[in-house]
Amino acid sequence: MVDLRPIFLINGLFLLILGVGMLFPALVDVAVDNPDWQVFAICSGIVMFVGGMLFLTNRGEDKELSIQQAFILTVSTWVVIPVFGALPFVYSDLALSYTDAFFEAMSGLSTTGSTVITGLDGAPPGILLWRALLQWFGGVGIIIMAVIILPFLRVGGMQLFKIGAFDTAEKVLPRAAQLGVAISLLYVGLTIICAAALWMAGMTVFEAVCHAFTTIATGGYSTSDGSIGHFDSALIDYIIVLFMIIGSMPFILYLKMVQGHSFVLWQDSQVRWFLSLLVLLIAIMTLWRWSDGNQNMIEVLRYTVFNVVSILTGTGFATTDYTAWGSMAVVFFFFIMFIGGCAGSTSCGIKIFRFQVMVTMVVAHLRKILRPNGIFLPRYNDRPISTDVMGSVISYLFLFLVCFLILALGLSLTGLDFITAISGAGTAMANVGPALGPTIGPTGTFQTLPDTAKWFLTMGMLLGRLELFAVLILFSPQFWRA
Repeated sequence: MVDLRPIFLINGLFLLILGVGMLFPALVDVAVDNPDWQVFAICSGIVMFVGGMLFLTNRGEDKELSIQQAFILTVSTWVVIPVFGALPFVYSDLALSYTDAFFEAMSGLSTTGSTVITGLDGAPPGILLWRALLQWFGGVGIIIMAVIILPFLRVGGMQLFKIGAFDTAEKVLPRAAQLGVAISLLYVGLTIICAAALWMAGMTVFEAVCHAFTTIATGGYSTSDGSIGHFDSALIDYIIVLFMIIGSMPFILYLKMVQGHSFVLWQDSQVRWFLSLLVLLIAIMTLWRWSDGNQNMIEVLRYTVFNVVSILTGTGFATTDYTAWGSMAVVFFFFIMFIGGCAGSTSCGIKIFRFQVMVTMVVAHLRKILRPNGIFLPRYNDRPISTDVMGSVISYLFLFLVCFLILALGLSLTGLDFITAISGAGTAMANVGPALGPTIGPTGTFQTLPDTAKWFLTMGMLLGRLELFAVLILFSPQFWRA
């Protein structure tokens, strides 16, 4: 029998933090005399009461979590928080159904960025801040999970970073808890810098803070229906591009940079692949758009850079409707939404390192065919890749494809057209935000989808954010017998 007390204890602690977080939108609404402050205050009290009860009634000896407990904790946290985080959406002036509210909260926490809310330009500031805070909480949560928890659960090849996370942690900070605090402080610092830059570029303080939260978290929630295109500022575009890229690279390497290892980012092969791929994709789309000769190169580059970075990193901001760029652009953006950023970042998707592992495996196999007597080992960061990691990566990619197809089929059975179903499944699994088509494309919302489709999509967001295995293993009878 699994001891659930540590799980209840930690979930209680997270709910206490969530309840405190609800007080900030309440204060903002008080400042503008919006009655929604009462909703946030009451919800905060309820959430902190439940969290406090869970925390106080399950306190005991400090013990290391077992593998079973770690899996259950990982999934339960990412379900419990949106369950309670949805409450303000239900009882505010928006009066969303619980299905819509849970969809919005899960999309926020998983930093997906898909939304069911329209009329953001006139929405209460408390709601706008709450959406941004959910993404900000989710961003730091996924970093800590990816650096500390997932490598030891051997999820989807993340064990490749077991040395990178904890050996580095032992050199930088001796304990995992201290590593989590250090990453959180770094995350806060980058958020403050981003907010200051956006404010100086022309945003209001409120807009700058909200967009800083969602940019560094690579989440994509905006304060306007027009997303970043609402500001129509090249300077704001490029500032957000910079911080989307920063949010998509390993935060553990930033800690090493703070300690004086100036070139550690470029020495990491995953970062080099990520940046090189960004440059290549931007060049391809820019040249394709500019080739018709009817557009200014500077404007083409500006909009291409922003939207390619936004979709590749899984942020989901938009400055224009890129689906209007032609059929080639639609196919282009559909495929790059699956790639994602680096492991150990706030970014989403399949992750660069898995593509690296696959490419090095294929290259090693081809060289083996050409020289049968040779020994060719796939390598990552100049270290041989173990068969354990290779098997995990292959399993992850296969399972990702299977789950994507099942989700797309499920969405189509709810009555959605092919483009909406397949791109909706892709954007949920890859935690990107906007999909394709007139309904859920970069200029649309998910509001009109059937409730069944929304629940399918929230499950897809959870699967994608927690690297599939962490969720699916809970459905195995063997897991509970172990």
